[in-house]
Amino acid sequence: MNLNHQSTACKGDAYCLDGMRARDQSTPTKKPKSPKPENAITIAVSSRVLFNMDVEQQIFERKGLEEYLKYQLDHETEPFAPGPAFPFIKALEAVNEQLRTLYPESEELFDVVLMTNNHAHVGIRLINSINHHKLFIERFCMTGGNSPIGYLKAYHTNLYLSADSMKVREAIDEGIAAATMFSPEKVTQVSETQLRVAFDGDAVLFSDESERIYKTQGLDKFFEHEKTHENKPLDHGPLKGFLEVLGKLQRKFYAKGHRMDCPIRTYLVTARSAASSGSRALKTLRAWGLETDEALFLAGAPKGPMLAKIKPHIFFDDQMFHIEGAAELGTVAAHVPYGIAQKVPPKKLKDGKETDSPSK
Repeated sequence: MNLNHQSTACKGDAYCLDGMRARDQSTPTKKPKSPKPENAITIAVSSRVLFNMDVEQQIFERKGLEEYLKYQLDHETEPFAPGPAFPFIKALEAVNEQLRTLYPESEELFDVVLMTNNHAHVGIRLINSINHHKLFIERFCMTGGNSPIGYLKAYHTNLYLSADSMKVREAIDEGIAAATMFSPEKVTQVSETQLRVAFDGDAVLFSDESERIYKTQGLDKFFEHEKTHENKPLDHGPLKGFLEVLGKLQRKFYAKGHRMDCPIRTYLVTARSAASSGSRALKTLRAWGLETDEALFLAGAPKGPMLAKIKPHIFFDDQMFHIEGAAELGTVAAHVPYGIAQKVPPKKLKDGKETDSPSK
């Protein structure tokens, strides 16, 4: 059991605090109202991606549950430092602030739910940390090791972020958009006023149909397949729905004359080449009624340097090759464990390095 991770299913020792939060002197007395789950864009995060809990996790793994709980209680008044998801959550709150100004009666807002395997005693330190950092998180689920799937579905979750790859796989298997977050190797300053989200294409926004062709039949057959099916939209991947809700919010800003200064910006960052296989990706988005603000076709070049220029709050990819490359250059990356790439090892170049597929 990984204590510092999310988990949730309405069972015995699970605790859900909905609309309840400890108050301290730093907490504003007047705060916005949480939207109803059925109206909101719900982002579920685990405590270990919202905050840096590396020390606590090591204590749990080395000394066990009782020592872990004792440490948490002894350090209850010490707030956790920010984790990899922290800037992303702050950016969501910045978008909400602008939405509330433009649409004061609307509940179509981001709503963050903290889901954690932690014992309820640890909840006090989490609440203190949320208040210390002035985060607006009203909904908690502390589940003591149970599966998160029940609660994720109950909250109509649009995206689940965790450091626990097993729980992420479980969520994806149940049709919930999810990714395993990784901390970058260096700190990068990201925008505090514009949410930036970067997506890989195949097996993230799109299905792994094209990836399967490459893995099983090779590069030439992949190009041939993409040319033949250029006008046939790809099936959806696990993150398509999240891009969809981002686009819906973007259109609300456009309707108020804020296209050029929209506080949400999206990116397609793919290893596909524009000439040989890019058209199908763009035509698929068009067929869905979706778009990204920018599309980068890298033709197999590393994604890390381009992401370092974009400075997204989060980058989604299904291949660890790209996750590691992004993290090395300071990008918060999230692994989407979906598709054939999870089953077939990367091909090796002559120098022994791994290579990804051109459809990525």
